[in-house]
Amino acid sequence: MSERVLVAVFATPVASFLLRYGKDLGYTPVLFEPDGARATDVENGFDVVSTVPELGPDADVVVTDHNRLELGEALKAVLERPSRWVGVLGNPRHAGPHVVALQALNVPEAQIARVHRPVGLNIGSRTPPEIAVATLAGLLADRNDRPGGFEFQQSGAGLTP
Repeated sequence: MSERVLVAVFATPVASFLLRYGKDLGYTPVLFEPDGARATDVENGFDVVSTVPELGPDADVVVTDHNRLELGEALKAVLERPSRWVGVLGNPRHAGPHVVALQALNVPEAQIARVHRPVGLNIGSRTPPEIAVATLAGLLADRNDRPGGFEFQQSGAGLTP
């Protein structure tokens, strides 16, 4: 079995928890932050890179900020690698801005379709630690070929990002 790698794209509070908890789950955690000045926003102890690392078929990538100007370029670079899974955090009630950003960069529709959104299990998560737990639980369910409760339905309750 090859090494499981978890790449969090962009330094955010969610990325910090995602990488910390991911390490506990057996992932090698890596932060991909194109803006080196922002990398300090995530606690130390993880590999931090400013360009997309080499990603193999056992790498899972989670984009933790869908509002960054670099979203399209960063995601395009990730999609050029043979990662196992790529997802973008965001509210499922709103269209994902990554689609327009990737289309503007002439990324083929088949590549855009590789991007999962929403990500994580629908547990009503709201805080960065909860979002990280929901995301990692979803990745584990997917890796283990389990349904994991990904369905998002409109209700009075909140939706998982």
